[in-house]
This record gives sequence, structure tokens and C-alpha cells, in this order.
Amino acid sequence: MAENTKKQNVLIVIDMQNDFIDGALGTREAQEILPNVVKKVREWKESGDIVLFTRDTHGENYLDALEGRLLPVTHCVKGTQGWQIQGELEPYTEAGASVIDKTTFGWTGWEQTFRDRSIVPARIELAGLCTDICVASNALILRALYPETPMTVDSSCCAGVTPEKHNAALLTMASCQIEIV
Repeated sequence: MAENTKKQNVLIVIDMQNDFIDGALGTREAQEILPNVVKKVREWKESGDIVLFTRDTHGENYLDALEGRLLPVTHCVKGTQGWQIQGELEPYTEAGASVIDKTTFGWTGWEQTFRDRSIVPARIELAGLCTDICVASNALILRALYPETPMTVDSSCCAGVTPEKHNAALLTMASCQIEIV
């Protein structure tokens, strides 16, 4: 471990963007978890832990991409209102939390992201949307990269495309030794 790095707890808030909450792909369940996520982010920030946000990011040509052909609902186009982090969470990004623009379900740059910020994760917790797509993808990537790091997904701070898919994703992550709380 380099001199300027230290082990830190890291909360990763996945894709809490307008389009996933009350926009193009919004759901009642996503709206319902918002107060829990805001409370968790506030608590982590107040304790001095690291909070990182991801932001699903697509271009104007989204419908021409493989994802767009399989999910033909334009969403999270860079620069639009739907792409923005939800308003109640946005102040925490302006207060020093980092936002990672990712163009895939799972961010494959976690090691570099942590290295660039001199972070060695002591513990990783995930929250956000959608449990069965981006939360699960990122959790499994992080589990593969950091097999000895304790990892948690807060089920009260996640929502899936449907409640059934949310529950199925939680079971899958639990099978991969990710603690579900």
C-alpha cells in the first residue's frame, strides 16, 4: 500500500438518476427507496467515509447500440435532465463525492478509480438502481476484484426492474458471498 493510501469504507450509489426514479424507466419502488438512500448517503458522508456515485451514460445514438436495440427506451442521455443524479442526492455529489459516468451496466474501471483516489477499500457497500442489472453487475465485478473485502448490498436502498427481479438478484449476490442487509 502506498504511503498516501489508507483503507477506507466505500459506499457506491449506483445510478440514482432521474430517468430511473421518475423518468423514462422510473418505478414506484425506485421512488420509495429514495429517502433510504438519501439517509444512508448523509450518514456515510457525516462519518467521513467515501461515497461514490455512478451515472448511467448514453449518447444520442442509444437506440443504435446493442442495449438500445434490446431495451428500446431512450434514457440517461448525457446532458439531459434524466441523466442527472436525483435532486435530493445531488448536493452530496457537489460536496466532494465523485461521480463516475459509466457506459455499461457494470463499471470495469473500479481498480483504476480507487487507485486514482488513493483508496484501498476496507469495506464496500452498494445501493441504488436497478438491483437486477447495474447493482448486481457492479457487485459481481467488485467481488471478483476484491475477493477478501467485506461487501454489503442494502436491500432497503435498492429497487429492481420488478420486485421479483430485485429479490432474485439479491439471492444471486448472496450466493457470491455478498452480504445482503
